[in-house]
Formats: sequence, structure tokens, C-alpha cells
Amino acid sequence: MSEFATGPVRVQVPATSANLGPGFDALGLALAVHDVLTAEVIDAGLVIEVEGAGADDVPRDESHLVVRALRRTLAELGVEPPGVRLQCRNAIPHSRGLGSSAAAIVGGVLLARGLVADGRADMSDGAALALAADLEGHPDNVAACLLGGLTIAWLQDGNARAVRRDVDQAVVPVVFVPPFTASTELARGLLPDAVPHVDAAFAAGRAALLVASLTGTPQALFDATEDRLHQSYRASAMPEAYQLVEQLRAADHPAVISGAGPTVLVLARGEVEATAASEQAPQGWAVRVVPIDPTGARQIS
Repeated sequence: MSEFATGPVRVQVPATSANLGPGFDALGLALAVHDVLTAEVIDAGLVIEVEGAGADDVPRDESHLVVRALRRTLAELGVEPPGVRLQCRNAIPHSRGLGSSAAAIVGGVLLARGLVADGRADMSDGAALALAADLEGHPDNVAACLLGGLTIAWLQDGNARAVRRDVDQAVVPVVFVPPFTASTELARGLLPDAVPHVDAAFAAGRAALLVASLTGTPQALFDATEDRLHQSYRASAMPEAYQLVEQLRAADHPAVISGAGPTVLVLARGEVEATAASEQAPQGWAVRVVPIDPTGARQIS
């Protein structure tokens, strides 16, 4: 087993919020809520231990998403371990629009790369991003998870690429996590095949403004988070979340659906607004001010 690293490998992966209003399938933000994943090569078999978010629901076999990403990455690196032990300590809520699947995929990729001697030399960060995006099906969440901060992701010749930017320190994310889940597949299925040209132009302008707002002009965040591209089409799948977005925006807070929902995100312009927005959380919803994660996924041992 000389081709494998000695001892366990541990990685920390952040939650993410994608779309951020008009930046559909392109913009992502890393949030400082983390899953911690540990893997090591063993003599035989597959052992999976899970605690925290999703522990009662996730499989304990080869269909586990971290395992699938790990296996795919090991195959790309040209190795196959005799056995694997995986431990997951999850803090990211599942099926809430906070990038739990992206965290699992990025975590699996980085675990595999760490388990292989010279794995980082054999798979660059760019290749890791492309692989993670292929596994996820779109690059926005995995880019933010891998790189941290604000990311703008796109596909070029079928491969994911991304640019990372620091977020203005005045921006304070507030997440409103409901006690119910939503299906990403269902939410995507509600989107039309085409939108009016005027709405597409509106979204392009607002997405550009959003990047500028998050990186230096946060006073424009309310206008920058206005969306005509996807949120209203998905409202029927998460009426409570959409109603909360409208309620928060009526109070002048830059609120959006986080990813495919149903979590709601407010990009507050300072602590005072974060506090005021938090007071509008519906009963039964968990509200939390969450710092931006500037570094993204990383191997911690």
C-alpha cells in the first residue's frame, strides 16, 4: 500500500449558497458552517460512520455521496484501495439549499487526493473543480465550496472554471433554515425552457451589479439581488420560503432563496440590518448569522 498516504486524512468543507438571486448557476458564496470528513485506507471493506446532520437518512454503502466522489477521484488517479473507512461529522443541513451535496462531493475529492501519495501533484485544484462539477452537474456550489469567498463559475468546453473574489467586510449573511426540505430536482423541473429577452437582460445586469456589490459597494445589494430568472417560477415548490423572501424584501432587506431552497438568505449590509432581519424569522425556522468562509475546503490533517 505504498502508493497511499500513511494514516487517516481529514478535510473540512463549508456550506455554500448559490444563485444569490440573479446569478443562477454561476454565483456562489462559501459560508462558515462545516462538515468534517475523515478517511483512511484499511485492509478490506467499506466502513461508514456518520454523526450530525443527515445521520439518520444517508446510506452506509457505496451509494453514499462522499464515497462515490472518493471512488471516482481514486479511479481518476489510477488507484484502488483494498478498503476504506469514512467518518462524517456533519453540520450542514441536508436538502435545504446550503450545498450539502457539493460539500460531500468536494470532500470526497479532497479525501481521495489526500489519501494518494503525491495526489495533489497528480490532480490540480483546477482538475479537482472540474471533476467535482461533473459529479454535481453544475459548478456554482462546488466552486464556492472548494475556493471559499465569492465565486463566479462557468463551463468552458465542458469543464468547470471559476474566479474567486473577497467579499466586502460589511456584508453579513443571515440564513433562515426551515424545518422542511425541498427537492433540487423538483425545483429545476419548474423552470421554463426560455424566458423573455427583457428578463434575461435584467438578470445579466443585476448579476453584474451583485458581483460589484459583494466586493465593494454593498449599499447596492438590495437592487443587486432582484431576480426575474428563476425564483418566481419555483415559488409553488416552496411557498413559505418565497413568502418570507417577499416579506423581507418589503422591509428593504436583500433577501433571496438560497440555492434551490428552501433556506432563505439575507445579504445584510452590516450587523444592524442582520439583527433587524433576524427578528422576522417565522416560528419554527432556525435563524443564524453566518460568517463568510474565505478559504474554502481544506485538508486539516
